[in-house]
Amino acid sequence: MTRESAPPKIKVLLLTGQSNQWHNWKVSSRALEASVSADGMFEVDTLVTPDAGEDFSEFAPAWSDYDVVLLDYEGDVWPRETQRAFEAFVSGGGGLVAFHAADNAFPDWPAFNEMIGVGGWGGRGEDAGPKVRWRKGKMVLDDGPGVAMHPDPFEFLVETCAPDHPVMRGLPEAWLHAIDEQYSQLRGPAKNLTVLATAIAGPEIENGTSENEPMLMAIDYGKGRVFHTTLGHVGANDTETPAAMKCAGFLETLFRGLEWAATGEVTRAVPDDFPGTEFPEVRA
Repeated sequence: MTRESAPPKIKVLLLTGQSNQWHNWKVSSRALEASVSADGMFEVDTLVTPDAGEDFSEFAPAWSDYDVVLLDYEGDVWPRETQRAFEAFVSGGGGLVAFHAADNAFPDWPAFNEMIGVGGWGGRGEDAGPKVRWRKGKMVLDDGPGVAMHPDPFEFLVETCAPDHPVMRGLPEAWLHAIDEQYSQLRGPAKNLTVLATAIAGPEIENGTSENEPMLMAIDYGKGRVFHTTLGHVGANDTETPAAMKCAGFLETLFRGLEWAATGEVTRAVPDDFPGTEFPEVRA
């Protein structure tokens, strides 16, 4: 008998190194590196950029060495040559996963905004593009007023919108996510975007929009695939991994998004601890 060899691990570049005054990239990237590496499906290299205001002239990651880039970064603009190389990597079939605050990055980089579909903050105003809404079972682009915001962190239901998409296949129709920021009113080109899951903050929640806001999205960019998760907030003063990043729902959708962005498929089984609607499942 011959023993089948294990499939090669998906090569992930975790790119991090800067965040704005509301986030702590050191905590979030440490948590991402630990959880993704521990899963067993992935091989992770972490690349830390220069600090804010430092020289980026030599910043030129070897994108093609990886299957997917996991972006935990919102900071200084990259050199134009690096931007072009990144655009070519993704449009040529490379994978990208934009994690939470990464959708605040690069408001003036048109290709990046197209990659992530919608974004917020960083100077994005009402001219950044429409808001994405999920109304009566379909995606709607809304040019109405309003810019990116969020209620204070709270537990909320995440509801599946695309049950047949590889990332969402087999997951519950709804599941309770651990206390987190719920991004709302993100704006952008919203091209080739599929809403995978939404969440709502009703009128009883301060700054709630009463809209089904996109939490998980899939975007086609050329031949490349982008998974955008708005979940996983880490505050500037957090020193330990928050519950939002230990939520089994957050983690499993992240892993599924990484596999899909890298390969176009999802082979993972739904874990036994995936949350239902009664309470969140927070892993140790």
